[in-house]
Amino acid sequence: MKIPFFSQKIYPFLLSTYRWYLLTPERSLEAAYQAALQIKAIEDEHFNGNQIDLNSAMYSNSIMDFFESDLQRLLKRARMRLTEFRASRLFSNESHQRAAQKTGIDYPSPAFILEKLQFIDQVISKYNNLENEINSATLVNQPQIVKVDAPTSELSPQKLTTPNQEPQKKQRGKADTMGILPRSILSTIGRLQVELDPNAEQDVVQNFRQTQRRTIISIRFILLLIIVPLLTHQISKVLIVGPIINHFRNPETTQMFLNLEMEEEALVELQRFEEKIKFKTLISSAPPLSAEEIEIQMEDKALEIAEQFRRQSANAIKNVFSDIFSVGAFIYLLIISKRSIAVLKDFFDHIVYGLSDSAKAFIIILFTDVFVGFHSPHGWEVILEGVSRHWGLPANRDFIFLFIATFPVILDTIVKYWIFRYLNRISPSAVATYRNMNE
Repeated sequence: MKIPFFSQKIYPFLLSTYRWYLLTPERSLEAAYQAALQIKAIEDEHFNGNQIDLNSAMYSNSIMDFFESDLQRLLKRARMRLTEFRASRLFSNESHQRAAQKTGIDYPSPAFILEKLQFIDQVISKYNNLENEINSATLVNQPQIVKVDAPTSELSPQKLTTPNQEPQKKQRGKADTMGILPRSILSTIGRLQVELDPNAEQDVVQNFRQTQRRTIISIRFILLLIIVPLLTHQISKVLIVGPIINHFRNPETTQMFLNLEMEEEALVELQRFEEKIKFKTLISSAPPLSAEEIEIQMEDKALEIAEQFRRQSANAIKNVFSDIFSVGAFIYLLIISKRSIAVLKDFFDHIVYGLSDSAKAFIIILFTDVFVGFHSPHGWEVILEGVSRHWGLPANRDFIFLFIATFPVILDTIVKYWIFRYLNRISPSAVATYRNMNE
């Protein structure tokens, strides 16, 4: 019996697809094993066979960043492939094994599989807490929160807590806080021990490198948040949105003005041009222009204005779709940069809480006066009108006034709640300075 031509083409494809499905466990395990081998090669070549230490002072920051990115990539690949191996093994049964033998597939022995799994677990188990190690390497010098109910002279290192610390389960009694020697003497002895420690210099250098890495990561991430959406807007507008809009938007049949404001602006510009021609005719010694000449100049100017507003209308439509691409790129950047966001948050916390009380009060007053102060409605009006013009929308005065009447009030309430709920607990002296400066 002759096999149809279609079956001759589709049968090998289905057979190869089925073979690929049956080989999924072996393929996943091999990919995870190769990733573990690469991690082991980095350990043997650059870290004397030991675990890859992200806080090591053996190499410069750029080299450690390179090792860190490679390590994260290989660990992610190994864990994903192991998950794929386990999931594919759940669907594997005796019928699949018999089908694999019929198609010429020989599965490796269980001892060989166990050997690979043991090696993979031995390598990647060292880095189960990799995220904590990275955060501890970058999130250093956390701002200290001082308990307000204790006098300043009685503060001790035990009373300083950070946001990352867990609350103590047992509250210490008064007898536990008393010592034989004054605390100042004990703190001086502790400082001398730190200064006499032979590893003190290495610790200082390591802390400086960690702080430097945090600053570099934060500044780089801020630049990415600014540059990536802008580049996405321009590239999508020129290469994607612009050609599509120009293809479907016929200049002869499409509407020239997107709203009445653009039409009124065009009429005012044409009227000014006409008055300018008449004014030049009156003050010049040249012979006056005839009505036909004035009409010709008016017609040329009208065509020029029409072409200008036609491009402006098309540009507004392009901005709408290009902004959608920009917002998508910004959100995608936030989703894939969770660790950078944590580093950036710690960077801002370190800067803000490291300022003096007068500087904190100055920044708060400056922010509130600009965005929720007496003169802020004019700024919000300019911003909303600019956004409306950017998208080719008419400036709705009712919406603008409603926005100005509600949004600054909500923003002011949020700032006051933050001052009362957080800043008053963290830095009460800054709140007192803010109130004195604001009065």
